[in-house]
Amino acid sequence: MSAAYDVVPFSELLHKPAVTTGRLDQVRALRLRRRDAGDLALMRVEQLDAEGAVVDFTARLLASVVRKFGASAVREVLPDAVPWITFLPNADVDQFVNELVEVAKGAAALENLAPLATLLTQWRNTAEIHADPALLKLVTQDPEGDFGPAAPPGTEE
Repeated sequence: MSAAYDVVPFSELLHKPAVTTGRLDQVRALRLRRRDAGDLALMRVEQLDAEGAVVDFTARLLASVVRKFGASAVREVLPDAVPWITFLPNADVDQFVNELVEVAKGAAALENLAPLATLLTQWRNTAEIHADPALLKLVTQDPEGDFGPAAPPGTEE
């Protein structure tokens, strides 16, 4: 295999399924571009299982490192993996490390990486806010004025 993935139009899979799937001999996956919807991925089950095993291993290793050496061990090397944490306050970095370990373990157990991807996106967005003084001021200042009465939970106005 030479590349991680190749991009092909979805119609190519429909019109030439054998040729298109044969391309999986050269790449790990195919990204199927669709005009009116989100792209799809096509990969061999063996590849999917292998990647899942790596994610599971990585999550368990991360949890073990934290248990044995403490969160400081992960915190020390985390800037190599996610350089944007340099913009987070120290207390937030600690919280991020703890959440990262727990969510990674849970995501691996469920074989669903979506929660981990969401967590990384949320913390990256938080770092982006801290990196921009004007944006940080905007989201941390108390609002001005009265917004009126709040509707009780579960009711629509």
